[in-house]
Amino acid sequence: MNSTFRKRLLGGDKLIGTMLTLPSPSVAEILADAGFDWLFIDWEHGPFETGDIQSILQAVNDRVACHVRVPNAAELPIKKALDLGADGIIAPQVNSAEQAQCVVEWSRYAPQGSRGIGLARAHGYGMNFQEYIETANERISVVVQAEHIRAVENIEAIVKVVGVDAVLIGPYDLSASMGKTGQVADPEVVQAIEHVTKACQGAKIPLGIFGVSANAVIPYIDLGYTLIVAGVDTAMLGNAARKLRSQL
Repeated sequence: MNSTFRKRLLGGDKLIGTMLTLPSPSVAEILADAGFDWLFIDWEHGPFETGDIQSILQAVNDRVACHVRVPNAAELPIKKALDLGADGIIAPQVNSAEQAQCVVEWSRYAPQGSRGIGLARAHGYGMNFQEYIETANERISVVVQAEHIRAVENIEAIVKVVGVDAVLIGPYDLSASMGKTGQVADPEVVQAIEHVTKACQGAKIPLGIFGVSANAVIPYIDLGYTLIVAGVDTAMLGNAARKLRSQL
């Protein structure tokens, strides 16, 4: 487990990552060696089984931090991802302070939370058990996603939940929840994102954003966003292949 990522996140460092959707340890290794600060493993939409997540975490090892977006903001997938050795979790569709509180509790050992205790890869299969459980609460990042208009409406309460380390905006799902699917530049969608931005910055909560390209996220970096997800493995492969073929 990466020992410095959460500290850097809370310290306001700019952290550049990319999204992994293919259940391939080899692809994960390639991206981990590309110079990114972290990898966003998309268990929500990617064709991953639990064993695929473990294989990817083993392949990446300590090269970069790996955060797993769990399929839903529920106890079991959060527990599974962390026991496999993820450096943090990203919980989708967190639309209320109550949901955010549950996500934090499921991600933290007592007394800060109620995470179940077992022997898994994260604990060195038992060999590093005591060290892990004593340090996990300080090292694991908890990121919640604001990607629905209800999250926008409740963002002031969400950012007050102790243990939420960052808020990551999902502009595409947000646009869909507003009846403007894919129209991430629509003025009303932009206004909703601005509302979340102001609330997070007012509460000194790090902000994250996803974009399909560098150009899509650079404006948010200029606004002070620090948890950045740019690009998707499949799109990078497809675009590079088309470019090469076109050049030839």
